[in-house]
Amino acid sequence: VVEIPASKLKLEMTKILVDQGYALSYKMAEDEGPQGTIKIALKYDAMTKQPAFRGLTRVSKPGLRQYVNTDSMPRVKNGLGIAIVSTSKGVMTDKQARANKVGGEVLCYVY
Repeated sequence: VVEIPASKLKLEMTKILVDQGYALSYKMAEDEGPQGTIKIALKYDAMTKQPAFRGLTRVSKPGLRQYVNTDSMPRVKNGLGIAIVSTSKGVMTDKQARANKVGGEVLCYVY
């Protein structure tokens, strides 16, 4: 279980990780601090005891924001991973952004 101070963006990213199968579940703990805390139960392979995701790489940073349009949307590990993108229609995966034909800020790669 991993504890992260909560914000709207982090909560949306956590929902994507659960929906895509990289985490089992999450729980908001409102009693800790002004924002609360997100507790994430990570997913592991039953046979090998390896984590469901091998890496999480931050792409867009405060010093250098990375924006893409629909045509240049990144593919992570040739489609085996996901890119989490913040768009005008909300936070979504790269595949959802391509389907909705929107671009935005690439937050991170998960594989």
